[in-house]
Amino acid sequence: MLICFTIFSQPLPLAQINAKAQALEGKIINWRRDFHEHPELGNREKRTAEIVAAHLTALGFEVKTGVAHTGVVGLLKGGKPGPVVALRADMDGLPVTERADVPFKSSVVTDYNGQTTGVMHACGHDTHVAMLMGVAEVLASMRSDLKGSVKFIFQPAEEGAPEGEEGGAKLMIKEGVLENPKVDAIFGLHINSQTEVNKITYRPGATMAAVDFFSIDVKGKQTHGAYPWSGVDPIVTSSQIVTALQTIVSRNLDITQAPAVVTIGAIHGGIRQNIIPEQVKMIGTIRTFDEGMHSYVHKRVNDISTHIAESAGATATVKIDVLYPVTYNNEALTEKMIGTLHQVAGKENVILTTAKTGAEDFSYYQQKVPGFFFFLGGMPKGKKPEDASPHHTPDFYIDESGMVLGVKSLSRLAVDYLEQHSGAKSKK
Repeated sequence: MLICFTIFSQPLPLAQINAKAQALEGKIINWRRDFHEHPELGNREKRTAEIVAAHLTALGFEVKTGVAHTGVVGLLKGGKPGPVVALRADMDGLPVTERADVPFKSSVVTDYNGQTTGVMHACGHDTHVAMLMGVAEVLASMRSDLKGSVKFIFQPAEEGAPEGEEGGAKLMIKEGVLENPKVDAIFGLHINSQTEVNKITYRPGATMAAVDFFSIDVKGKQTHGAYPWSGVDPIVTSSQIVTALQTIVSRNLDITQAPAVVTIGAIHGGIRQNIIPEQVKMIGTIRTFDEGMHSYVHKRVNDISTHIAESAGATATVKIDVLYPVTYNNEALTEKMIGTLHQVAGKENVILTTAKTGAEDFSYYQQKVPGFFFFLGGMPKGKKPEDASPHHTPDFYIDESGMVLGVKSLSRLAVDYLEQHSGAKSKK
């Protein structure tokens, strides 16, 4: 009798979630297209937040707005006692001018760091918001059967807050998003433009890199371009620093232990062909997975920059901002929940992947509570990953047919987690 009950009762929640998610697909796509056409930068997601808050309010959630500037938090209380699970979506766009040929292409233009640029959802956060709104509607329809509560976190500024402002996951935690009620576990996903639709990839443990931003100001002595011996050339000095920084990964680190990246992303100096300027500024990023490597890379960036500058008669000032820690999937939680993804997507479509040198501020939540973060395919079937435009580029493109799997996955993870842990929670 017990065996028969297990066999026939277990698929019912999955079938119910699948049917509800499938019925919402058109609505989810429309939400996504609207957000895509109206992208907003970090800490400025006012329109997006208003739409999200109105949706959650209509579903009967307890809703808080203005969290970490523009964040929205919705609490769905289940009909039965149990733990609290959180689901998170990021809302911000990027300062990228869109080239993708879609009817809902962004035409938003703004001023960013003194430059005129387009604004685009070039990382798929529009899909994340739309999918989590879909999950909210699915689970709201099942609230009487939920053994616990689900906290929906719509987060601003994952890509980083504007200069001089706080933001993102770190500020949301600071403002109490994981408390009242206290969150027991958190789940999140990221769409991926180079993974085929209906595929999911994941990794236990260190999944995405810790990220730091750094700047190097090299100061020389300005002079006429015809008489370089009369000054100290910060451009030549900077070029030597850029080259030498590449030896940190290639010569100083044991990359069999963990990967690392040191990248210079921009260099600015000079205004005219025949003037050697006084100053050059470089900015870049560091990516690491190991704490020891993290500290050592910081030291080498500083030592290389200051000593090369000194050897040329210049000076170099290095500033390193620690942005996000390693995105670390709790191994026990991942092992326990991966079966849920197998059931939702099919075991053959859930693929163990390598660590990614991209970064995510979801990592801050994982420092506080057990978390599981995975990747959802958004590349059209049959396309090669090398032919698909990567994230943060003007031609970034997502096949919307993959989003319904994201809704099913997050919905089922929340339901299964509550089901698995409701007994232990109610005994406390």
